[in-house]
Amino acid sequence: MSEHNDDSFRGMNKKQKLRTVAGITLILVLVLGFIIGIYLFGMAGVFKLLRVQYTSVWSLLVFVVSFFILSAVIELISKPMSDLLAKKVTKKLEALFIEFSMQSLSNWLCLSIVDLFMDSVSLSWKTGLIVAVLLTTFEMVFEDKANKNES
Repeated sequence: MSEHNDDSFRGMNKKQKLRTVAGITLILVLVLGFIIGIYLFGMAGVFKLLRVQYTSVWSLLVFVVSFFILSAVIELISKPMSDLLAKKVTKKLEALFIEFSMQSLSNWLCLSIVDLFMDSVSLSWKTGLIVAVLLTTFEMVFEDKANKNES
């Protein structure tokens, strides 16, 4: 019978555990940094096109990170609600409209809240709505591709 190689976390010594935890933490930080970087450059481009004023790159970074954190929390509530409402509708186009509307409103809410607390970035309500719709469009497109790849 072959020898069983037990590489479980319990079987490791403290140095190996520390390396494992540090490696996993580093991977998570890199992935999160990559996602926030995509949001940062995307927002910078959209803000440039829409002529949104911000005082510095750091203020934009704080804006994006704050939006990212707040939208993750708000999405925990709005995403299941929009999914439940969309499941009640039989027509696919109406379900898509409901999901799109709910997610756009939650993105707009998050943008408005972050803009309210930050003086260094100024968004008009129209610009915030445009950015929210663009973000929702990109999120739904990439979400659908991810769901299609899983099945």
